Amino acid sequence: MTLSIPDEQSIDAEWFNRCFQACGIDAKVKSFAAERVGTGQIGKCIRYTFEYASAASADAPKSLVGKFPSDDISSRITGVALQNFLKEVRFYQQLQSRLSIRTPRCYFAEIEGEGPEFFLLLEDLAPAQQGDQLRGCDARTAAAALDQLVGLHAPSWCDQTLSELAWLYDRDSRPANATLELYRAQLPGFVDRYGPELAADECQIIQQLAENDASPLVADGLPEVFSLIHVDYRLDNLLFDSGGGRIDVAAVDWQSITLGSPLADVAYFIGAGLTTADRTPVEEQLVRGYFDALGAAGVANFDWSECWQAYRYGAFSGFAVTVIASMIVERTERGDRMFTTMAQRHARHALDLRADEFLT
Repeated sequence: MTLSIPDEQSIDAEWFNRCFQACGIDAKVKSFAAERVGTGQIGKCIRYTFEYASAASADAPKSLVGKFPSDDISSRITGVALQNFLKEVRFYQQLQSRLSIRTPRCYFAEIEGEGPEFFLLLEDLAPAQQGDQLRGCDARTAAAALDQLVGLHAPSWCDQTLSELAWLYDRDSRPANATLELYRAQLPGFVDRYGPELAADECQIIQQLAENDASPLVADGLPEVFSLIHVDYRLDNLLFDSGGGRIDVAAVDWQSITLGSPLADVAYFIGAGLTTADRTPVEEQLVRGYFDALGAAGVANFDWSECWQAYRYGAFSGFAVTVIASMIVERTERGDRMFTTMAQRHARHALDLRADEFLT
């Protein structure tokens, strides 16, 4: 059975019934309620809560979350240009099943070409709550998030077959300095908008990253140690359930997935997710916990000194996301506060790690 890609206005009970039939679920939707959820800027998420016409099978979901492209034209253009829509759909179609990181079950994933028209229908992980990038998190929550990250990195560790997926990693169609040039193009606008909120040394290192053609933003082929990386692994893209005395974490928003240094994800999460005061006393402990979990998952020939050096170098991973995304997605009040907070934390993180030595 071939299902069409619905939009927010056209999706109806009959579409859900055909979707459930294709998934082998015995249920007939009578009606549903829809409500907007999440804070995404490239995509828009809707929670659908179902009323069934008769007794449904045990696997019939009470609710699901649908993801559509943003209503904002500039965000839709960005999503196509950066292949955000394509990457997220392909993640659920081709990669999800081979990883151990917790992600929502996917009931439907289709895209028209490279977008912007696409639709994802995903498991509703409520009562899990979205993390809050502005508030940050404590060390225990951070450790749980990093433990899940091992489930992305370890199963894909140095797997050369992944580089054959052109949608995931196409070194031939994208110049090595493409990210650096985009960063340079957006930097003046970023500094004009957010610079007054930053300390002088924070603003300086953000600008310094653009000054050298050998910048960490230049990706000349895969690094020696690589894996699948989320790229935007931060609190807003994670769902947390702390019931029963433990913290369960699930990752969403796979719009930027690619191949790269796994420690870039680690540094990005820690740098963005913890305040400086919370990060400093536990930072090495958190990275060591991740490192030990990699070993337990079967990763070999990777020692602690390599790990820590890659982590320090990865401190710049958040700079590109912050500067570029802030200038090309729909501008919102929360977005401004989030990008200011991320810029402050990432810059301070790099300075604390003395990562500026990589820029000379």
